[in-house]
Amino acid sequence: MKKIVSFFLLALAIMTSCQEKKIKNVIILIPDGTSLASVSTARWYQRYTNPDKTKLNIDPYLCGTILTYCSNAPIGDSAPTTSCYMTGYPSLVDWVSTYPVAHPETDIVPIDSTKAYQPLMTVLEAARIMQNKATGLVFTCEFPHATPADCSAHSYSRSKYEWIAPQMVHNGLDVVIGGGVSILRDEDKQYLQGEGCGVFLNQIDSFRTYQGNKMWALFKDKDMSYDIDRDTTTEPSLAEMTEVAISKLSKNKNGFFLMVEGSKIDWAAHSNDPRAIISDMLAFDKACGVALDFAKKDGNTLVIVVPDHGNSGISIGCTRCPDYALLSQDQLFKTVSQYKTSFDGLINILHKTKPDSIRSKVLELTGITLTDEQYKEMLKCGDYNLSKLTDAQRMKGTRLKEKIGEILVDSTCFGFTTHGHTGEEVFLAVYDPTSNRMTGHHTNIELNHYMRESMQLPISLEALTNEYFAKHTDVFGQYNYELVEKKIEDTVKVEYKEEKYDVTLQITNGAKQLIVKPYTNIVNLNGQDIKLNSVIVYVDKNKTFYLPHSLGKMLENKQ
Repeated sequence: MKKIVSFFLLALAIMTSCQEKKIKNVIILIPDGTSLASVSTARWYQRYTNPDKTKLNIDPYLCGTILTYCSNAPIGDSAPTTSCYMTGYPSLVDWVSTYPVAHPETDIVPIDSTKAYQPLMTVLEAARIMQNKATGLVFTCEFPHATPADCSAHSYSRSKYEWIAPQMVHNGLDVVIGGGVSILRDEDKQYLQGEGCGVFLNQIDSFRTYQGNKMWALFKDKDMSYDIDRDTTTEPSLAEMTEVAISKLSKNKNGFFLMVEGSKIDWAAHSNDPRAIISDMLAFDKACGVALDFAKKDGNTLVIVVPDHGNSGISIGCTRCPDYALLSQDQLFKTVSQYKTSFDGLINILHKTKPDSIRSKVLELTGITLTDEQYKEMLKCGDYNLSKLTDAQRMKGTRLKEKIGEILVDSTCFGFTTHGHTGEEVFLAVYDPTSNRMTGHHTNIELNHYMRESMQLPISLEALTNEYFAKHTDVFGQYNYELVEKKIEDTVKVEYKEEKYDVTLQITNGAKQLIVKPYTNIVNLNGQDIKLNSVIVYVDKNKTFYLPHSLGKMLENKQ
């Protein structure tokens, strides 16, 4: 009887312990533009090149599928699809964590037209504001690109880096690691350093040895290299970046929220580049391994792995290859295993290669022997400046990348239906230390709700949105205010250059004057800068500032 009682008490203790377990940290890893076939291709390639490794790190945790979509269309780009993961609202193509404009004839979900253009609070922002968690972003694109921007900025146009970049700088992120050196302005660097952040630009040694817990480490002018092209002496791997981020964020006693993106799987899919898809997917899977290892040791960390959408319609096998269904592993994967670089990497090399060395260089880097016809077509490419052919003999509209891409793809038995995004559901993998693990088929909205519930946010994202992103007309309606607009030169060092306007909101009440500028967290009250806990967003479409309701109290004349 004593043994039975002891066993019962032990079982009860274990059950109680499981019930008391709470999620402290959330890591969401997003392989951008990754169709399920991309995962299969990478897994098969790994099996072929390393027969002892038959599994990916994510395999034990695969548990369902997610339907991703825009507010008005089944197929989306990274901006609205990751926006939905972060905010719980689907949005429009190109829109970054911003409430969509209604399209009544095509809307998939109900849209409130009165909320159009309102910035939407993200789970990352909520984790920092409401729970004092550390927050971080890791990626291989430039930092204001769609997916990292979705976590910590707001814009109806993903290309507006001059709006997005300063928001990310001023949004209290503890760790940011990825690409985009040329986009970080000197004033941004100074602000971050003033906030106690170590800022390292193309400084891999400092990135590795820095002991502080707050860091911005950026590599290369814009996007980082495909993993197969990466110079390991100047660019860290996605796995290393993830490990460094976790090591710093986990010092916060309140926990952390981290988003890790395998950014360039999507770019490789756009290029129909199977070798780059494979290498970046495997590099991403290693980063997943880092996150999962930490989570299993920590015991209070939720790990979610989910693409934002599919891309390219890649398939293992295609009608171009007779009897493709009967091909062996060797016949399917040997050719691509000989590719030593991505399509982009190969093109960069070929543009510097003289015509008489083109054939030997292609053979060296791909194992492919060009036919006479293929060689002649390459020399005719309009952008191959080393060609000895006259302009009249060349095809101005044909690019070397397109031609070599066709040759390399045609040498394999991989198929592609498009160079763009696709609308199929994407895979879901979850490690959840509690009993609430999400399984089965869900929508992107439901995945957001799962994260919210796991984090146990004390206030809903909707309420936080209304509190922190209220219209200035509602906040300052009882005061005198004026929008002051001044045309200025573009100071952001990227190619998105166009007319810009410096817009300032000036509010007065007696002797008090509040000056508000967009895309920052700093306001000025009677000459004194005051730091806010969130960023201010200005939307030119409706000439509206979106800002915290609490700013109205700054102008009150207390008795």
